[in-house]
Amino acid sequence: MCGVHDPVPGGGGAVCGRRASGFHDGVCDDLHDVGGPVVQLRVTPALHDALGIDREPIPPGATGTALRTTPPVWGSGLIDAVPDTEILALADPDDRDGDGVSGRPNWTATGKLGRFGRKAQIGTLWDFVSEAYLMEMGITNSVFPVEETVAGQPLPAGVDVTPDTEMTHVDLNASDIFSRWLAPPAFAGSALLQLQGGAIFSRIGCAKCHVPELRTRANPARGLSNQIARAYTDLLLHDMGPNLADICMGQALPSEFRTEPLWGLRFRSQFLHDGRAKSIAAAIELHAGEGNGARERYLALSDKERATLLMFLGDL
Repeated sequence: MCGVHDPVPGGGGAVCGRRASGFHDGVCDDLHDVGGPVVQLRVTPALHDALGIDREPIPPGATGTALRTTPPVWGSGLIDAVPDTEILALADPDDRDGDGVSGRPNWTATGKLGRFGRKAQIGTLWDFVSEAYLMEMGITNSVFPVEETVAGQPLPAGVDVTPDTEMTHVDLNASDIFSRWLAPPAFAGSALLQLQGGAIFSRIGCAKCHVPELRTRANPARGLSNQIARAYTDLLLHDMGPNLADICMGQALPSEFRTEPLWGLRFRSQFLHDGRAKSIAAAIELHAGEGNGARERYLALSDKERATLLMFLGDL
């Protein structure tokens, strides 16, 4: 399902990581006390010698696991600068308009509106960057200064010889700045294709979740102030049906995912959260739940309209 990294600056990768969670009586457990939600698929030679394992075990209490491809980080500064009110105005958790789409926000444990991560489980770019260093790469930093455990047990003595914290606050801030100012790719096709393809995209209902534009407001950083983010997302959670369901995160149920931003879609070789779709068309056809209506209307398009839509998406 997962392949090699896509060599695009700021782009996502097709190499997968594994996640786990516990979902009991409607309550999500991130398994932090028994190893955390990120399950490393490989371990260092030192950890292998100390524990006799080739990969980190699934934490006790896990009710589900999931693969995740690495997401692109371009445009992150714009997403971070979109005000909460802009996102919440798009929410319709009770589907009051009866269109079958009922996006809802994911709130973090500290009360922040989630906008980063495949389940919108992280509220700010700063949190996203600092948490990724620890959880994905095992690099302790000023925000997360303590190493994660293996199945709830600390790393054996001698396995990690680098003193904590391993990343200074200055370097962490530099990483945040780098991510914050990676510009998103502009549309690569013609103006006519953008017009025609965008019209079909909206007509069949894709734009109900993949909202073409979000707007930032006044921001201390001039380049992020009062900008249009053509990200094709509402940053809300949507139920995508049982076939795509895997783990919970925060308030996000196993079948709920944040609407994936589509800018830079042309640089990806695998699609959906776990890379199971090998083409844009395959990804559309796997939409279910709240995406079912748009998928059915896509399948009902004429060959010419479907080709125009796919060319449009392939130039994002």
